[in-house]
Amino acid sequence: MRFETQPGQQLQIDFGQRRVKIDGLPQLVSFFVATLGYSRRIHVRAFAGERQEHWFEGMESAFAAFGGVPEEVLLDNARALILSHDVASREIVVNPRLHAFARHWGFQVKACAPYRPRTKGKDERGVGYVKSNAIAGRAFDSFEALEAHLEQWTREVADQRLHGTTGEAPMLRFARDEAGKLKPLPQCGPFLAMRDLSRRVGSDCAVEFDTNSYSVPWRLIGERVRVLVTGETVRVTHVGVEMACHRRSGGRRGRIIDHAHFAGVAGAAGRVIRRSEPVAATAEDLISESTLLRPLAEYEAVAGGAW
Repeated sequence: MRFETQPGQQLQIDFGQRRVKIDGLPQLVSFFVATLGYSRRIHVRAFAGERQEHWFEGMESAFAAFGGVPEEVLLDNARALILSHDVASREIVVNPRLHAFARHWGFQVKACAPYRPRTKGKDERGVGYVKSNAIAGRAFDSFEALEAHLEQWTREVADQRLHGTTGEAPMLRFARDEAGKLKPLPQCGPFLAMRDLSRRVGSDCAVEFDTNSYSVPWRLIGERVRVLVTGETVRVTHVGVEMACHRRSGGRRGRIIDHAHFAGVAGAAGRVIRRSEPVAATAEDLISESTLLRPLAEYEAVAGGAW
């Protein structure tokens, strides 16, 4: 039995997976799909996984795209969100971070009955629609190109199509009846889903997590650094000082670099020139090589002053 909800009442969310050819290689991509229950307007994001932070980032981007927050969000019993759901009593135990996230944005959490995904049938069909219409048979040069395609496809195709159930274009139905029924976005800003990691800088002048590597200044090779990861940025600090800041990549096995981090490294600005025969070191060579060591001023700056 199909059930209908009032304008602004419900948002249904779910993830679906599909292998997509990116930069010539097939990759397993997780697609977050959010569907407004009344207008059937959808919002799509691509992620490299389905961790809790991906759920949060997907919902926040949906609220921003729709310009408001619904009364309730209907979701599956994913372990990252729901700790337990009793089949008989229908009592659910919500993950504490999801509870805090819902309070921050001002919506109620609704979970599907266990083993009954058709409870959120509108979004289940939305996930299938994304796979078959937006993704099937397509290849992309990069993960960023995939994200740009999804944004354009949602705006020009999904929002403008004649919906089979409502008989109207989702954007038209949303603008006329539902946009004004959503609660305004809170002024307190996004809910920060942040990870605090510790990594050792590799010989390639980079730190790695989620299969992607991010460059840091070459002088930190071998040092242990702190990596702060949010939905948008990756910040690397060493002894309390920020050493690098990158835009976070949603793809996999990528290398994100800042060329300034390699200044002073042999071959960084061009090809490496090697001597054909070993030459005995002179006093001048030893002096010039010593200039490559860290100056004392750098240690003083880290320690907060001279001894």
